Amino acid sequence: MSKSPTLRYERSLLSSGHRLIAGCDEVGRGALAGPVSVGMVVIDASAVRSLKGVRDSKLLSAVDRVALVPKIQRWAISYGVGHAGAEEIDDVGLMAALRRAGNRAWAELQLHARPDAVVLDGNHDWLSVQPQGSLFEAESAGDCEPAECNAPVYTKIKADLQCLSVAAASVLAKVERDTHMAELAVEYPAYGWEMNKGYATAAHRKAIQEHGPALVHRRSWNLTGAPRIDASSSEMMGL
Repeated sequence: MSKSPTLRYERSLLSSGHRLIAGCDEVGRGALAGPVSVGMVVIDASAVRSLKGVRDSKLLSAVDRVALVPKIQRWAISYGVGHAGAEEIDDVGLMAALRRAGNRAWAELQLHARPDAVVLDGNHDWLSVQPQGSLFEAESAGDCEPAECNAPVYTKIKADLQCLSVAAASVLAKVERDTHMAELAVEYPAYGWEMNKGYATAAHRKAIQEHGPALVHRRSWNLTGAPRIDASSSEMMGL
């Protein structure tokens, strides 16, 4: 069994003057249908205590994740989950959609606290606002978000396994997205989303072949798994 995540890394940021730390993680990046979802959980690194049972959401059962949600919400100073739907992913690409979802989570945090810094799982900062290269790119970025993350972002590989605030964020995002996919399954019963949550199972791909894509499928992706000469890197991430 892997070690439980700790607050060691979050507390190390106190020496840089960062007290309120937002752990951040995404779910749904590799799904064929539904949104990408970003969770954020804010803690006071100078005072917070550990929270038993929290791990990266992928290591927990669905029942355990749901049971942890109210505990995480009480434990955190602030929290939020943001989403960007399949149409947005098709329109602006996966990274820009992740940024939108992250900024929506960031805006939700502002109701209670503004973090001094963000710890982001992975090695790429997709959260920070990127400079626009041209007027066309600025226009294609879409609507103006209510708030944009302008705090320092610290990327850390395997932060979801090692940092308690990031693991907690992954749980909130996973539960909210899974609930959403189960609700969509009622409207679109052919695809089994109550079970596969929009990910690329063999049964899901077969259903797409038989029934065609639904409105909430990521239509720019390789949905059926058939080889495509022009397949983009974002499509291949859905395999």
